[in-house]
Amino acid sequence: MTEVARSFVERWDKSLQSNYGTPRLTLVSGKGSILTDSDGKRYLDLLGGIATNVLGHAHPAITAAVASQIATLGHVSNFYIHPGVVELAEKLQTLAKDSAARVFFCNSGAEANEAALKLSRRTGRTKIVATHGAFHGRTMGALSLTGQPAKRDPFKPLITGITHVPFGDLEAMASAVTRKTAMVIVEPILGEAGVVVPPEGYLKGLRKICDATGTLLVIDAVQTGMGRTGQWFGYEYEGIKPDVITLAKGLGGGLPLGAMIALGSASELFLPGDHGSTFGGNPVACASALAVISQIEKQNLLATVRNHEVVIKAHLRRSKFVSKVRGQGLLLGIVLSKPLALEVRQELETRGVLVNAPTSDVIRIAPALTITPAQIQTFLRKFDSTLERVFNV
Repeated sequence: MTEVARSFVERWDKSLQSNYGTPRLTLVSGKGSILTDSDGKRYLDLLGGIATNVLGHAHPAITAAVASQIATLGHVSNFYIHPGVVELAEKLQTLAKDSAARVFFCNSGAEANEAALKLSRRTGRTKIVATHGAFHGRTMGALSLTGQPAKRDPFKPLITGITHVPFGDLEAMASAVTRKTAMVIVEPILGEAGVVVPPEGYLKGLRKICDATGTLLVIDAVQTGMGRTGQWFGYEYEGIKPDVITLAKGLGGGLPLGAMIALGSASELFLPGDHGSTFGGNPVACASALAVISQIEKQNLLATVRNHEVVIKAHLRRSKFVSKVRGQGLLLGIVLSKPLALEVRQELETRGVLVNAPTSDVIRIAPALTITPAQIQTFLRKFDSTLERVFNV
């Protein structure tokens, strides 16, 4: 580590709280899928700000949209209308295929899930069912929904009336959901738990259970949304229509923006004064989101993402060090044959590739949807050599 890099680490320790620990790298610039640190070293970014930078870094469409908007109108709060927020809400209605849908904008996935939780109380019910392993955020309501004890336990007591059942288990869900249940919340793919995909028919089964009990079905598409899986939200392959969709991460293309979309009759639950967000639907963030959606459509990135998935999975499944590859599109969990994910992540970093190790045996990749075929081949080549080194030490 150079003196410049060491200085940033020391300044971080002296000025920021320790909730993140101390990061290893100081990143100073990016272009596309390439990042540069404070020492001038370049990295191939396979994490994308945790599934957030869907168009990569410094995409010209985003930079132009943001620059134009901040020079025109930066912020007005939700006391007033601005054109961008209306245009973006209408676009999300179209993507959700429901003209009756109504959108609430906020700043993050946790806030979107908090909004969904509050919306569910407007049904007159208070019980909620979520799943083990799920991650819905770290604010107190979202944390109460999260099914990971290590994150929850230090902050108990949390919101009561929330039951967690095994992900992918329809029998357990049917037993837990009653006519007192306000909502069921589920991720189409468990991202933070290691990119876990449910059995075929799971989401369709949830829809039937919720229909039978009059329960809201909430799809947390914070990580799977905005084309990440090769679909707009990540649940479409099951042919269902949820009552609520929560979004963030890729929606703003790197700017903080979340959304809670209520579909059908659920769109009528919130009344004036029920909820709010000072920065939600900010003109600059909305401009970025509109640029993101436009580019995904113009570049046909949903199809590109599905093609990349096929290439990556076909290659990795030939490795003797990989037991399976989970996920869809460009949200993939590479399950290693031994619990060496942390060592693999660290070795890849030294070789100029950034990935994530959400569990001891899984490497997660969530790169920009604009990553090139050549960059994917670079990753696969370096990943192969990294596995050889780590597993044969």
